[in-house]
Amino acid sequence: MPETIAAVILPSLIQALGAIGVPLATIAAIAPALALGASYLLIGGALALASTAFQPPKPEAPKPEDGKYNLKQSVPPLTYSLGPVKKGGDYAFLEETGGTAYHITVIAAHGIEGFVQHYLHDEAVNPSAGGAVNDPAHFNNHVAIQTRLGDAASTAYSEVVSAFPAIWTEDHRGDGLATVMLLVQSVASEDLQSTYPSGMPLHTAIIQGHNGIYDPRADLSGYTENIPLHRLWHLTHAVGGKLTMDEMYLPDWEAAADVADETVTNRSGGSEPRYHGGFWFRADNDPVQVGRIMDQAAELVIYERSDGLVGVHPGEYVEPDIRLVQNDIISVNYDPNKRKASTVLAVRGRYTDPAKGYNTADAAIYGIPYPSDDERTKTVENQAVQRHNHMARLQKIAFIRANAPRVTVKAHYEPAKDVPYRRFVRVHLPPKLDESVVEIIGRPKLSLRNLTMEFEGIVVPATLYAFNAATEEGEPGANVTPVEPEDVPLPADFAVTIEVEDVGGGSTAAYGEATFTFQNATFQYEVQWEPTSGGALQSTTGAAGETVVRTGFLADGVEYKFRSRTWSAGARSDWTSYVTLTATADPVAPDDVTLVTGTGGVGQVEIEWTAPNSSNYVGARIYLSATNDFETAILQATEYGAPNATDSRTITGQSAGTVYGWVVAINGSGVEAFPVATGAMTVT
Repeated sequence: MPETIAAVILPSLIQALGAIGVPLATIAAIAPALALGASYLLIGGALALASTAFQPPKPEAPKPEDGKYNLKQSVPPLTYSLGPVKKGGDYAFLEETGGTAYHITVIAAHGIEGFVQHYLHDEAVNPSAGGAVNDPAHFNNHVAIQTRLGDAASTAYSEVVSAFPAIWTEDHRGDGLATVMLLVQSVASEDLQSTYPSGMPLHTAIIQGHNGIYDPRADLSGYTENIPLHRLWHLTHAVGGKLTMDEMYLPDWEAAADVADETVTNRSGGSEPRYHGGFWFRADNDPVQVGRIMDQAAELVIYERSDGLVGVHPGEYVEPDIRLVQNDIISVNYDPNKRKASTVLAVRGRYTDPAKGYNTADAAIYGIPYPSDDERTKTVENQAVQRHNHMARLQKIAFIRANAPRVTVKAHYEPAKDVPYRRFVRVHLPPKLDESVVEIIGRPKLSLRNLTMEFEGIVVPATLYAFNAATEEGEPGANVTPVEPEDVPLPADFAVTIEVEDVGGGSTAAYGEATFTFQNATFQYEVQWEPTSGGALQSTTGAAGETVVRTGFLADGVEYKFRSRTWSAGARSDWTSYVTLTATADPVAPDDVTLVTGTGGVGQVEIEWTAPNSSNYVGARIYLSATNDFETAILQATEYGAPNATDSRTITGQSAGTVYGWVVAINGSGVEAFPVATGAMTVT
């Protein structure tokens, strides 16, 4: 809740506004806002208010989802990342040459601790030591990622310098900027969808942010997830409060950092830090809004001490050292806050969930589950909160505060003079305020005329920050499991048969017919074939949903190997195994030869036969064997001839002994008829 500042500040602010020429009407308009002491006052912001009174408001801090894309514009505002975040970058370079696109994006305007995980279109990738991406395998080393952490003296990307020496040199180092270089190579059109299923890769990354956050406890700067230390950095940076470290009361900030590092128990029984988190913002975002994000996340209250230094009340209950009793109090206005219109039944929570890809997630509702006709709820939303338990604790505190009694106390100056520098005071004014703890929410009003101090507050329990995770945290919403893109499946039940077709004139031609089992109406099957002995590689693709694909005509009698793959939306599967078949244009064998005789001679045999009167007869094959078994016979020659003609063939080079022969009629496709034996022949 907001804390107070010294009452004497308001008159001096009004004088300062008048001194720089702000009209009285404007001063009157903004005076209530100054008096309000709205939550998490940014010290030094009053003069900034005067200088920007007539300017449009600055944009709010980005939501986590705003970092999903890389920004392309002439001069984008610088980005600052505190703690762990997932985000894209701002383009500093994008050119293409030689079929390779070169991207350089600035992911943070400062040094960072490191890159935790890279993503391309929200698909986690793991570059090799040299930057090449082969995990997932579909990128097949066509993408490379390199990074720079934002060192004060960095180095240029040599690949870009080599490719574009005229516009990018070794002097383009990007000192102090955390950058990413993404190289994307072109691929063949048939490989485009399978290599880049989402198009040109879009890079984002989980990073460990700013590595220069000062920790006064160790007097060192480095990386931290401690939110109070983030707030200290912001107040002393040019994009925040523009204060110096000498203007900060460091013991307060050290105490707040210690509170943030305390461990708490979550619903699963594990331990986690009390106020750790992270978020990112741009230099042109409203610094007050950015500060409020951190103040809310760590329950901080920034205030100005009596010595003029900026202090902070940490996010914990502190036993009040101011106790106001009846003699100290002039008047009390007590509001029990029990009206139906003002009470809250439940509190929703929205936070950044790393388990959901650093997107905004809904926490379990705290309070009474509200009926549909009575949605008296409020919402706590904070992008710097990255743990469910953390958000649940903030929800409980918001619930207590929303329903707490309201009080306005006017007290004598002396016992209440330190109220502006406290977060909690104790008020004892029975029966309504019996040793009650009051958390100050308004700006105390000092009356120098009457020497009184008037302040507003809410009555809270001393257990305001107590939290039993086992019973109070609730069950967070289940994480949505992202659907992993599946590879295009292999063709189902791929098979090939040789078919023939009449091509006219009594001639036939062979072709392959591939068949598949139906899988999806959008699938197309590609069939590829080539002779096993080498030759032209050919392919054809069927229509979508078609389960029968025909090849072109095949050379008769040639052995071919066939394989297939599936295409879907431009992506393809792997190839199937080969199926080997011989093309046969005429599967019908001619009639058998007749009148077969065989005569032996010196080192040879002479075989005669009469060809069948079959129109598809083209010749005969002659087989010989040393035994009267055709299974052991070896082809010796093929004699081509006309149907119904007497033919013969002499086979020389035979060894002396008994030889058995067979004559087999064949057609143009080499399909054989039944073998006809010559009988025994004696070779001398």
